[in-house]
Amino acid sequence: MKSKSRPIHLLAWAAGLACALSLNAGVRANDAPAEAAKPLVAKPAVAPASGSLVPAKPKPAGAAPDARGAAEPAKAATAALGEAKPAKAAPQSDEALKKMLTERLAGSGDLILKTSDATPKQAEASPAKPSKRAARVDAADLAAAHRAAQATEHLPHWAYGGAGAPEKWSTLDPAFSTCASGKHQSPIDIRDGIKVGLDPVVFDYQPSGFRVVDNGHTIQVNVGLGNAIEVLGRRYDLVQFHFHRPSEERVNGRQTDMVAHLVHKDLEGHLAVVAVLLTRGSPQPVVQTVWNNLPLERNEELSASVPIDLIKLLPEERRYFTYMGSLTTPPCSEGVLWMVMKTPVQISPEQIAIFSRLYPMNARPVQALNARLIKESN
Repeated sequence: MKSKSRPIHLLAWAAGLACALSLNAGVRANDAPAEAAKPLVAKPAVAPASGSLVPAKPKPAGAAPDARGAAEPAKAATAALGEAKPAKAAPQSDEALKKMLTERLAGSGDLILKTSDATPKQAEASPAKPSKRAARVDAADLAAAHRAAQATEHLPHWAYGGAGAPEKWSTLDPAFSTCASGKHQSPIDIRDGIKVGLDPVVFDYQPSGFRVVDNGHTIQVNVGLGNAIEVLGRRYDLVQFHFHRPSEERVNGRQTDMVAHLVHKDLEGHLAVVAVLLTRGSPQPVVQTVWNNLPLERNEELSASVPIDLIKLLPEERRYFTYMGSLTTPPCSEGVLWMVMKTPVQISPEQIAIFSRLYPMNARPVQALNARLIKESN
């Protein structure tokens, strides 16, 4: 009898156990709070490069997504833990329920790594990208530079006529404002000078190398070291000399055909200009040496193969007028000591014609004297 009844008892026992498990699984699936399932998710994460672990922190319902981009894993974990609406799945066994939860939680990434602990492979796969802000700044800088370049290109170039004429110099650039506002501007009409015993200008000029450039305003000659003047107890080194046609200076209202301006500077930056008036006559050897070395292209400096001796550009009689003035070209800086030789030097008509082909007129009009004192050698 025992051998016949054992299968019946086993079947009954199995049926009862299945019902109990089904009821238990149903209760847990439908009624258990989220915290009841918490022990099931406490599994370790994959170790990061630094070896540190960050345990999972289930988010409460309605919490904001993690700033490191873990919003989707958190959402999946929340659904798996029953923080969403109660599940209405069919009753399952304990083992089946455990297996389901384990698989879902494993895919949810509920245990996450620190963002700063990326492995070397991750770093290689995700190379650093340039900052968008830096890219915007670079683009802004380039745009500003482009606008500045365009503004410079369209800025009227100062000249002796047209849009860049002398009466408009002060409006072309704020740095040129002194051209209009200055009270000691050059050139001037030299009149009513006080005749006094002026100290002679001591010219310490030596034969030296030189370079010629057509700078778009005049022919300029840059002279080598070793040339200087001494006047009023100061020594000024010669920097360059250039030409104007006709002469910018007037003496008792009269201009000459041309003038050479020899620009000097002392160690403190003070300027002293010697003006040599040039009038039609015989050829001038220094001027001819300069013309022989004119560059073929504008703004290209040509080094001469022969020296120049500027003593030969000066008149033998070296009495002079003197006054305080300015540069005669922008920015029209003031505080310049002027010495205008009283005796002109001759230059040939052919030499005048050569300069006239390049610059028919490059003289600034005379400026107001404004009660300045003019002295002249007696």
